[in-house]
This record gives sequence, C-alpha cells and structure tokens, in this order.
Amino acid sequence: MTTYDLVVLGGGPGGYDAAVEAAAAGLKTALVEANELGGTCLNRGCIPTKLWLGATEAVDGLAAQARLRLASGEIRMDFAALQSRKDKYVAATRKAMAQRLAGLGVDLVAGLGRVAAPGSVEVQTADGPTALGYRHLLVATGSRPGSFPGVAPDGKRVLDSTGLLACAEMPKSLLVVGGGFIGLEMAQAAHRMGAKIILVDALPRLAGAEDPEVSKTLESVFKRQGWDLRLGVKVASVATRGERAVLEFEGGEEISAGAALVAVGRRPNSAGLGLEALGATFNGAGYIQTDARLLAAPDVSAVGDVGGRMLLAHAASHQARYVVRRLLGEEHGPYESGPVPSILYGSPEVFRAGLMAGEAKALGQTVFVSRAQLIANPMAQAHAATAGFVKCVWSEGKVAGITAVGAGVSRLACFATLIIRQGWTREDAENFLFPHPTLDESLKAALMADKEAA
Repeated sequence: MTTYDLVVLGGGPGGYDAAVEAAAAGLKTALVEANELGGTCLNRGCIPTKLWLGATEAVDGLAAQARLRLASGEIRMDFAALQSRKDKYVAATRKAMAQRLAGLGVDLVAGLGRVAAPGSVEVQTADGPTALGYRHLLVATGSRPGSFPGVAPDGKRVLDSTGLLACAEMPKSLLVVGGGFIGLEMAQAAHRMGAKIILVDALPRLAGAEDPEVSKTLESVFKRQGWDLRLGVKVASVATRGERAVLEFEGGEEISAGAALVAVGRRPNSAGLGLEALGATFNGAGYIQTDARLLAAPDVSAVGDVGGRMLLAHAASHQARYVVRRLLGEEHGPYESGPVPSILYGSPEVFRAGLMAGEAKALGQTVFVSRAQLIANPMAQAHAATAGFVKCVWSEGKVAGITAVGAGVSRLACFATLIIRQGWTREDAENFLFPHPTLDESLKAALMADKEAA
C-alpha cells in the first residue's frame, strides 16, 4: 500500500485545486474521483449552464432593442450544435485537468473511495479494490440535485438539472419547480431558446435567500417576459404522463408542460464514505460538520458543498487552498473566507457580497442603506436594460455589504467585494476615480447616495 501525504476524495473545484496546490508544494498526493474530473461545476452545473446563457445572450439583447423599435429580426438557436459545443468544451477541459495533474505527479485514481481504517482509503476501481494510505485526508465529494417525496426526477419528462443539460432538444414549455439560482438560470436559458416558462415555488418570492427588493425586480422582469409565476404554493406531485410533465398542487389543480425541471436545492454526497468510524459527525441534512480549521476528524478535512458552509465552487477552492497551506505549516489560525461573492447569471443578473440589511440588523448592528437605480446609468441605457439597482449596506460608517440586480451586474463582483473587504467609507468612494461611462458608476452612485435607516 502506497502512503500519501494527502489523499483527496473528489475531483471537483475544491478537490482538484487542493491536489494541484499540494503537489506543486512537494506533497505526495493522490486524487480519487468516481466519475469525471471537474465535478458538478464543470460537467453538470456552472459551466454548461453558462455556455447556454452565453450563447443565447444576444436573444435578450435583440429583444431589448426591439422594444425601443431600434432593431428587428430574430435569432434562431441551433440547440444540437450548442449541446455539441458544450460537450466538446467540457471534455477538453477535463483532458487539460488530467494532464496538469499528471505533470505535477498526482496519482489520479478512478473509482469510489471510502475510509477502510484510520489512515487508509479503499478505492473500488474497475480492476478491483485498491488501498491508499494517507497522512491527511481531504473530503471534497460535493453535492447532487435534491428532491422530496412526490417531486423527484423520473428521467422521462421530469428532470433534474443534470437531465435537462443532457436533453436532446429543448421542450416547447418548461415547468420549473424551484425559484432559486439553479432554477432561474436554467429557466432563462430555456426561455431564450423558445420555451414557455411556468415557475412554481413554495416560497412567496423568487430567490428567497436574497434581498426582498431583488426578488421584486426579478419578478417584474420575468413577468414582462411572459413567465407564468406561481409563488407561495405547495406542490403535491410532479410526474410524467405520456408526453407531458404534469404537476399537481396540494389543492388538486393540475398544470402541465413538455418537461419539468426539479430544482429544489442540493444534497451532500456524504453517505457511505466511512467517516463515522473516524469520529466525523453530520447535521440533519447530511453535511459534514467541521471546526474552525475545517477539520471533520483528526487528520481529516472537509471542503466545498459536502461541508455545507457555502455551496459555491469558488468557496470550495478557497477552502481547499487554506487546508493545503495549513498542512504546509503556512496557516495556523481559523479559516476566514472574508466576504464571499455570489452571482445569479442571465439577464437580469444578481450579485451579492457581504451582509444584507436584514442580516446586519440581526447581528445587532445599526444599519443604513444607500442605493442607485440602473435607469440613471448610461451603459444600462445603451443596452436598453434599465431595470434594477445597486444597494449598499453600511455599518459604523463602513460598507458591510453590496447587492445589485440588473443586466451585467456580475461585472461589479470583484470590485464590490474588495470594497467590502477594505471597509470603504464614503470618503474612499469620493477619492476613487471611476471610469466613465461604465456600469461601475452605478456602484459609485450607490456609495455616494444619501443613507437611510434600514
């Protein structure tokens, strides 16, 4: 049995980046992956969805100019060609990842790994079980689409995000169960490709984890695009009937579409790893519990979705790099993420970093907010996409959070996160030279606007 300084379970963003950084620093490293390198993000999530949204972006752009009677025509998407490009890009990226691991001397072991005993992992490979010894184990096994009784994909007309991304043709109508980021991004792409959207959610507003003002803007835009929004209602079941997906509400009403997308969150891939024998514990949803240093048990760390702190690819990578630096003796304190940006892509987009006003008030802080509407921004006007705003949250005279909704607001993500991290004051904004004309000027306008109590 070969013993490694680090064995990584899971080849998604967190696991892959940990393996690369560890090997580059001279640690003997093995990466165990049961499916494809890149995990959900590359193969069945972030990247394929963005390829859909990027390819169809011009559809919304043309529609916006057409509303002003400045342009006319139509854009026809070749869905088969788009799917082919998606598959080729994802495959090429996986190949490049494998080559980089090989170049760094990482042993890539294809198979399902689980703890056999303290210090040992058993991997079920195509050639039979293989034992790997470890001095430290990093669990980065990610998550999978969630469901609940009566509302589960059947692989026919009722699909999860993985199934929809793999479909041979876009349905003419799509019933989306779930108004979070996954459902909204995929619904926007489907809408641009001609699908009629019916969206259902038990929560009373879209993007329920975001600022309520964001939800209102999203709902207004999507209603103008012709979406049928059914919010604050409970679903009894969704199932395939013939060539349709049929959803039944608890009251007995039924609606149907060419297909249904079940987008009701994610579930951690934590079962069957054998971590209990090492002393690891799990919360009710199955997420691995970790301490301030991301340790789940002695010599075992957990990062990314499976740890449940933040279900974001960039958060997984950030956590993984911290773990490797800790193993190298370069980190001694607790893990600190700083403000974590999150983005809903499409048109409109949603960006947030730091605290929302409600979160800051819940911490007992005295909170003020300032905002600017995108309608006053020349670049928003140029693109005929003026719905939305930028909102700043202030505590003790410093920026504690920034939220934005509107076309292109993801461009503000890095700059806004730095502003929060540096704790800008109004004077900092006054002294910074913002380029003109840019969408950044809406951020400046929000920073300079009069504050009001939250």
